[in-house]
Amino acid sequence: MRLALYQPDIPQNLGAAIRLTGALEVALDIIEPCGFPLNDKAIRRAAMDYGGCAIVSHHTGWAVFLASTRANPAARLILFTTKSASPYGDFTFRPDDVLLMGRESAGVPDDVHDAADHRLFIPISAQARSINVITAAAMGLGEALRQTSGFPVRP
Repeated sequence: MRLALYQPDIPQNLGAAIRLTGALEVALDIIEPCGFPLNDKAIRRAAMDYGGCAIVSHHTGWAVFLASTRANPAARLILFTTKSASPYGDFTFRPDDVLLMGRESAGVPDDVHDAADHRLFIPISAQARSINVITAAAMGLGEALRQTSGFPVRP
């Protein structure tokens, strides 16, 4: 299981994603360019004390990330988007899935949307536009890990 962030805008969300994936033992892919400077020092600062358990990869662009994902034939790219007809609770996740979250400000462009193997949404109130990207990631990962028995086991 992997979580991928497409061109994140908000460094605090990146920090929350690093902590979330570190705690859940899920790899994190960051797809550049980001809306803030991204370097190893910034990642370490955002990770706080989760740097030792977080597995973070950053990709210089969408094409590089997509090529690395497609290198694993079992991996499916699962896009969480407000432009979908499939609720995430009805979807059957697999252990090699890559859950992709779009930019906080703009989601993903059409070519990224089209490259996804599946597009899912989280049902929310009609009065709400969306929920925080890391909240959505936590919900998606929680369901995916539950279905695949992928949660870490504490000794």
